[in-house]
Amino acid sequence: MADLHAPSAAVRRFDQGPQSVAEARRFVRSALDGVASDLVETAQLLVSELVTNAVLHARTEVEVSARVTDGTVRVGVGDRRPDLGLVPYRYPPYAGIGQGLALVEQLASRHGVDTGDETKTVWFELEPDGTPDGTAARADGWATSAPPSPSGAAAGTDGGTGPGATVTLVDVPAALYSASQQHRHTLLREVVLALACGHDLGVAPGELAAAQDMNHLISTCVTAALRQESSGAEVRSLPLVLPADAAPAVQALRTVLQLAEEAARDERFLTLPALPRSRVFRRWMFDQIVGQLAGGSPTAWTVVPREPGSSPSELVSWDAGQVRASRVPTIAADERNTIIAVNGPAADLLGWHADDLVGQPLTALIPEHLRKRHLTAFTSLLLSGQPRILGRSVPLPALHADGRLVPVRLFVQTQEMPDGRTVFVAQLTPRAAAPVAPSRPPGRARPAAPQQPGSAAPPAAPRREVSTGRGPAGMSALERLTLLADTAAALTNAPDLDEGVRQVGRVLTERLADWCAVDLFTAQAAQVERVCVVRRATGAAHPEEHEGRLPRVSETARGPLARALRGAGPLLLTEPSPPSRATSPLDTHYRELLRSMGTRSAVVAPLRARRQVIGALTVADGGAERQFTEEDLPLIDDLARALALGVDNARLYQETRNIAERLQRSLLPVLPELDHLQISARYAASSTTAQVGGDWYDSFVLPSGDIALVIGDVTGHNLDAAIAMSQLRSMLRGIAVDRQEPPATVLRRLDMANHSLYREATATCVYGLLKGPEEGPWELVHSSAGHLPPLLIGEDGRTRYLEEGAGVLLGLDPDLPRPTARDAIPARSTVLLYTDGLIERRHESLDHAMDRLRRHAAALAREPLDVLCDELLIGLGADSDDDIAVLAVRPTPAGGPTG
Repeated sequence: MADLHAPSAAVRRFDQGPQSVAEARRFVRSALDGVASDLVETAQLLVSELVTNAVLHARTEVEVSARVTDGTVRVGVGDRRPDLGLVPYRYPPYAGIGQGLALVEQLASRHGVDTGDETKTVWFELEPDGTPDGTAARADGWATSAPPSPSGAAAGTDGGTGPGATVTLVDVPAALYSASQQHRHTLLREVVLALACGHDLGVAPGELAAAQDMNHLISTCVTAALRQESSGAEVRSLPLVLPADAAPAVQALRTVLQLAEEAARDERFLTLPALPRSRVFRRWMFDQIVGQLAGGSPTAWTVVPREPGSSPSELVSWDAGQVRASRVPTIAADERNTIIAVNGPAADLLGWHADDLVGQPLTALIPEHLRKRHLTAFTSLLLSGQPRILGRSVPLPALHADGRLVPVRLFVQTQEMPDGRTVFVAQLTPRAAAPVAPSRPPGRARPAAPQQPGSAAPPAAPRREVSTGRGPAGMSALERLTLLADTAAALTNAPDLDEGVRQVGRVLTERLADWCAVDLFTAQAAQVERVCVVRRATGAAHPEEHEGRLPRVSETARGPLARALRGAGPLLLTEPSPPSRATSPLDTHYRELLRSMGTRSAVVAPLRARRQVIGALTVADGGAERQFTEEDLPLIDDLARALALGVDNARLYQETRNIAERLQRSLLPVLPELDHLQISARYAASSTTAQVGGDWYDSFVLPSGDIALVIGDVTGHNLDAAIAMSQLRSMLRGIAVDRQEPPATVLRRLDMANHSLYREATATCVYGLLKGPEEGPWELVHSSAGHLPPLLIGEDGRTRYLEEGAGVLLGLDPDLPRPTARDAIPARSTVLLYTDGLIERRHESLDHAMDRLRRHAAALAREPLDVLCDELLIGLGADSDDDIAVLAVRPTPAGGPTG
């Protein structure tokens, strides 16, 4: 290798400050005077990157040398930290960091590093023709350095110099670690630059030096461990060899990053603070290092307690294909609030074509009255890292393409791209269907936790072992009964039908077959949908490619699947059918499924329920040691019967639930429209229970001109409660309009009718009359049957509960007297009626819950009523395990502001 310090080479030393970068650029331009301008500009770019690395990481004086030999430019950048090896990071161009070594690799003809006892020099050469010599670059180039030996770690700092100790990070998601590492480097760079400019961040120079060295050491160790890990798995266990006395340096790194996060939240940095899950991951990693260095045992990332918006169980990295394949309405947006992926169910729900939504701002799907607050909350999340609705099931309206509002439950989670960016994935569950709040992204099973070093291997899933290979014929009677029981339990315990069928597929592929498929008839005649294809082996064909709508069961379909869907079977398939036998699109599709999955034998059985065929089950083996035989058919037929019974029961339950939900929604009234009165209401079914309950609200104008306000809650969360609610609502309307009596009298009559006709029904209710002319003043006259008191919210934000007029709930004793309360309602104040699902939480006192409602409502006192209602549901109703009804009324004088 040529000597950079030959007489023809220009050499200059620079201080360790940031100003050295610009000075080194000017020096190189001067030293290369007369060289072609493109070579000079490239040399300046590369030397600025290398000097920046030296300033940020080595923190010693920098020596830059430059010379020209036969037209070839050779530049070297040296520092006095030979213990700091090179760690080339593969960050994307827009990451803003980690580009120095990557640029050298891309632009230099040759490059390398010379390490001596006291110095380290990174060098590169540029050829006159500007063409990098790839062979030479590989011969002289660098690879990711091995972790430095413990004795050399963090030399000259408090980074630790003791003997080595192994720390194991268990279940590390590669994408999440990459995002966390990139953010650590960015924050430390900002700290260095801020201190160089004289800003006081509360970071001592020695503390920053220890933090930088420890960050470099952790990155080096993890990079080396990832390079040695060849499995390609998304979740890995990584052993790191660190100095035994490195704990103080890790604590210094933690402290510096916390101070940097505070500066980022205060917008003093050009970077954003970490999002919740990345912040929790970083805290876990530091806790693991410190704890294990002190003798503690590893704790896997996958078992860290859940926190909204930072769940450690969301392990998979971003994959747009999984969004498009999901059967749950799903939309994904990036950090710019731009939609980047939409699946068909979401587009259908909101009246769009999926391709038309991609590229639009997310606000295109948000009602106008919530857009400003959404942008504020989204910006706050990015600036502060504090989540509001991440990881929570939130009832709110979405905007349909035709302008109407679609009630949904929103469940948002974050996923990381391998380049460090964050994607927000939102599942929208129509409130007429069972809400699902999964702990993992759609379509991807949670990876198994890697085995911890030194621990026994976890027991494998039970499989049959017979002398001739796998197969039902070799199973004992107990094993068969266990398989049937587990199949039924998998479907029963799942949150919805699709997930239940997939769970059944996992049970069957663990104990019976290499792969299986479940096809079900839809509501349309002769139309079949493949609900799931589950395969035991990983890394082979992608079974989800075969899921979805199948060709129709036409009269020409004669293949095995068509025969099973007509009731034949179970059918044993031991030889692939020739292409000539595929007489219909359905036959061709099924034959391609068997071929692509490497099938040697299969059994397809009809799924029968209530004397009808509702679908078909296919189980198949691809192994050479054994094939399915006639002896296997009875067990598979029993499994098909158990699966069919479970599917039919789930469909009946869903149908009943949807009927009750539609009934309940059909009873929600059309609110009166009055010039001097604003009225808004919301209803949200439970996020966790059966979607059917007895909550209701109502408002109507009496012949006298008074405005009737009603909120109620029938005991129970089932179809009976919904029916009782509809009966009470109808009776209350009839009594109130016919009698036009004071609220206490109306409730007494309602209680008497309820007691006579429906003796088992109990309910709470508030019935009130808002009285007064259009110009005011107004008065609320109300009586309460065991219900939570109305909340009066003043225009100035002051609040008080209207607690007078309280009596016993309906259904106990209709002869008990009922009191009446009268309260003045100032102009532009708000009367809020609500059910207990909005505020009550387990293990929390009612007083605390009511105080929380007052605080939220006070902050929304001047907001439009639609915003107030939606914000209350978002802020208080997320994850509620009870139904919620809200009714808000605000009198506004004629000609006054409407809010």
